[in-house]
Amino acid sequence: MESGTRVSGIRGLWVKEYCDFDKLTVEKIVLPVLEPKQVRIRVQAAGVSFAANLVVAGKYQRKPPLPFTPGTECSGLIIECGAEVTRFKPGDRVCAALDWGAYAEEAIAWEVNTYPIPDNITFTQATNFNSYATSAAALTWPHLLDLQDGQTLLIHGAAGAIGLAAIDIAKIIGAKVIATASTEEKRNAALKQGADHVIDYSDGNFRDEVNDLTNGSGANAILDPVGGDIFVQSLRCISMEGRICPIGFTSGSAAQIASNIVLVKNVTVCGLNMGTYYGWSPNDVRYEMEDRVRNLMTAFKRWGSAEKIRPQVFATFPLDNFKQAMALTLSRKSIGRVAFVMN
Repeated sequence: MESGTRVSGIRGLWVKEYCDFDKLTVEKIVLPVLEPKQVRIRVQAAGVSFAANLVVAGKYQRKPPLPFTPGTECSGLIIECGAEVTRFKPGDRVCAALDWGAYAEEAIAWEVNTYPIPDNITFTQATNFNSYATSAAALTWPHLLDLQDGQTLLIHGAAGAIGLAAIDIAKIIGAKVIATASTEEKRNAALKQGADHVIDYSDGNFRDEVNDLTNGSGANAILDPVGGDIFVQSLRCISMEGRICPIGFTSGSAAQIASNIVLVKNVTVCGLNMGTYYGWSPNDVRYEMEDRVRNLMTAFKRWGSAEKIRPQVFATFPLDNFKQAMALTLSRKSIGRVAFVMN
């Protein structure tokens, strides 16, 4: 197929107007013209996310132009390369962070946001790539948690895709992991992934147990995707000169920072929005940040090839069952990734 030709007849989810996710339809769509620095991917799997639900409803900070196909994380086989693509060729197994368009049989991705996956990682497992990139950035970048061998990491919401990825990476580093989760099933999953201790935080009380497990010193580093009161209480069980990295607020509310505790304990609060590094912010910095992100994805491939990580997939759905897939994701009952699989 000649570069610059539109591809039609591809099945995908289609957003004609901002609406509830379950009001979408699966339709025959037309892909955009492939640009010189883009690749076309035959999608094998795509990650289902909370963010996609917000994007479809028009409630996310980034609004794709209507109409569009939602979804930002996919894996599959490259079937076409733009004229200026140098890293990939047709047939390569890849995962990609898309601006949108993942929930379809084929998708267009920028080369800069496309990454190879190891042969021993399945396409559905590979939809966890952003969870590993986010966790690796939060745990290892010097301006964030900078987790070291022998330190203690507290992970909230530890049975989610990011939490399980963070357990894997923390154990590679050599850290001690305390994981919080709301159900026994989720706590067992965190233990199976490698957490040293688990805590039931369903009643909102966990600080005393964290302090007991650390002999009163508190956790050196805290990864918090929950926010709200969980963040506030985390400051009560963080060590002197500890670091806490908020990466979201699944509780539905952003935390109010107790600056007196931050001051007295010399605590560093360091947020992470991974989407910025993929170019999903108003000031598109994907090319300036390419090396940093690609280093994370190189580590993902290396860890996967060495079987040091275990990306977890909780459930898969065909695209036609998109309502059930999103309902499960929003229920917060999943352990690890929920993914679409394409025929």
